[in-house]
Order: sequence, then structure tokens, then C-alpha cells
Amino acid sequence: MATYKGFNTQGEYHKFRTTDFNLIKHDLLNHFNIRYGEKLMKPTFGCGIWNYLFDPFTSDITDKIVEEVKTIIDYDPRVNADNITVVGYEHGIQIELDISLVNTNETSTMVFQFDRNLGAALAVSL
Repeated sequence: MATYKGFNTQGEYHKFRTTDFNLIKHDLLNHFNIRYGEKLMKPTFGCGIWNYLFDPFTSDITDKIVEEVKTIIDYDPRVNADNITVVGYEHGIQIELDISLVNTNETSTMVFQFDRNLGAALAVSL
């Protein structure tokens, strides 16, 4: 029996109903793709990683990105971040994130790429 139930229009075969860890991962992907000020009536909701895409990739920027990821993970009470790795690549920033589902032993690694050319956070691995 599913603990969390939701609606999703992305992914293979457009399965609209999704549950549990898959739902949470898609919710996180959506959060990473919303920039601050884009969500109606919630100007403080979103992701600020987009602001760092064109900055020089320094340790200070890496620390700010890690803090941004922690803020997004803390926003969702269903998961915890166990490990966050930030790497710059030719066209953007890649984040590898180990998450665990609260009150279970389920874990997953998610990989996001924030691409300058596409203007989107892509989930390389969900």
C-alpha cells in the first residue's frame, strides 16, 4: 500500500499516477526547476542555483549551491540529504544527491544537471 500518492505527467508512458519514492523524486525535480519568484503567491519558493550558472566555479559558489540544495531538501519533510556532490562541467553544474526516505531504509541517488544552454535542470538519474 502506497504511503504517498500523487500526479505526474512526466516520464515513460506518461503514467499519471505515481506513489512513494518516485513521487518524492519528481517533486524534488520540480522544485529544482522552479526559480525564485516563478510560483504564484509564493515568491520565496524555488531554487537559486540558476543564479550561479554563469559565475566562475569556485569553492565559495560550490558552498552556496550545497546550501541551496540543503534548503530544498529541508523543505520536503519526507526525505533527508545524506551526501551532496557538486561538479562543474562545460555547460553548467551537476549535482549528485544521495537521499533517504524518512522512517524507512530506502535510499536513492539523484543526479541533476543545470544546463546553461537548455535552461533546465535535467534529472540524469532518478
